[in-house]
Amino acid sequence: MLARTVLYTLLATATLARPLHQHHQHAKRNPAVTVVVTEYFDANGMAVSSQTSAPSSDASVSVTYTVASAPVSGASREPYYPSSLDTSATESASGSSSSSAASSTASAGSVEAYAEKSKGITYSPYTDSGSCKSESQVASDIAKLSAYEIIRVYAPDCSCITNIMANMGSNQKIFAGLYNINSLTDDIATLAQQVEASSQGWDGIYAVAIGNEWVQNGESASNVVNAVSSGRSTLSSKGWTGKVVTVDTVGAYQDNESLCEASDFIAVNAHPYWDGNVKPEDSGSFLESQISLLKSTCGSDKSILICETGWPTQGDTYGSEGVPSTANQLTAIKSITESLADQVIMFTTYNDYWKDAGSYGVEQYWGIYPN
Repeated sequence: MLARTVLYTLLATATLARPLHQHHQHAKRNPAVTVVVTEYFDANGMAVSSQTSAPSSDASVSVTYTVASAPVSGASREPYYPSSLDTSATESASGSSSSSAASSTASAGSVEAYAEKSKGITYSPYTDSGSCKSESQVASDIAKLSAYEIIRVYAPDCSCITNIMANMGSNQKIFAGLYNINSLTDDIATLAQQVEASSQGWDGIYAVAIGNEWVQNGESASNVVNAVSSGRSTLSSKGWTGKVVTVDTVGAYQDNESLCEASDFIAVNAHPYWDGNVKPEDSGSFLESQISLLKSTCGSDKSILICETGWPTQGDTYGSEGVPSTANQLTAIKSITESLADQVIMFTTYNDYWKDAGSYGVEQYWGIYPN
């Protein structure tokens, strides 16, 4: 009997497990299920059956389910950070977006080499499908990021604080994020538990960010200021007496000077691409102008750290100059690090295929290192 295997891809009607956190308002990309169906033929080529399980003891067939990309259009440019997931449900190394344990071997003139001149880089502990990376996968990733003083994470998801601290160098610290304003106390408890279980303790933390672009995304500045104040108090009770900030956009700071007072230093996300009128080669001077605006708004008594910046490699053109490409990413990051290497955290380690593509199709494509 002859057999022919056919692949059918069906949009899944079931959703993933309900998240513990809903970091952004975007829907995650819809999963798709690929079903392997085997059709059986007789010697004359006539179909005799079509099954998704073994028809007899001497014939075997497998049914395989994989998650494929079926993006949904997003409502804004903000990235979607996935929810906290059950940390026991990690993918094997074969499902990882990066599985080889090796330190960075960036060649001179590469985008990685220029990015490694910066102060830090953002990192998300999720596989391409959005599940938690295993400790070994995180270890492999952190080995590649040894050149960065700061590794920024957005939430204590997936035991990422524990896993990063176990593998980062003695010269590195974590810029820890707390992402959901409605679960701040619980998230601080989670962060503290992971920190205290590490050998470094709080010495391994650079700063704690309470919120990422909350005002930009519609939260009132007064609520954010109150959250920073209460969060600082709760963190202090857990043993953290270092820097506490909220991260937002330049526009949010300009419109709400109270954010300047709330943060121990001015923490801002600034992307030349999203201006729409900045050429990649002018990215560094653009960020310098943004820092000048912040100094005018907040005064010069506090330091300023750009907590996200970079350039997408794929997607739609934004404005007249925001053209995604690998060449433009290289040009932009070179310009940024030549101007402000010690004041920027690069966005981001890998392409984030677990995100919704967004309204301009760029959200998945800011990665500096190959997946």
